[in-house]
Amino acid sequence: MISLERIFVEIHELSPADLNHWIAQNLVRPLGGPGAYQFQEIDIARIRLIMTLRDELEIAEPALPTVLSLLDQLYDLRRQMRRLNAAVEHTVPQEIRAALLRHLDG
Repeated sequence: MISLERIFVEIHELSPADLNHWIAQNLVRPLGGPGAYQFQEIDIARIRLIMTLRDELEIAEPALPTVLSLLDQLYDLRRQMRRLNAAVEHTVPQEIRAALLRHLDG
């Protein structure tokens, strides 16, 4: 777990006001409560993503929840596809996998 103080050391350009705003908007979901927040590595990555979207890609604050929701859906679909691919690779005979690939290629 990463403390609130450590967040600001790791991401020195992060302001407390921004972080509190994102927590209030439920864009970042640390464990614990105000004054005792505990963050995971995924929270750090999310904060960096939000900052990139806002500062580098110039996504407006009101659009951030929608953009993050769409990215969450995309990442979830990618995870599901990796799991499906692994399941097919380990359970479906080679000739059927080859036929599936031929069908997907067009």
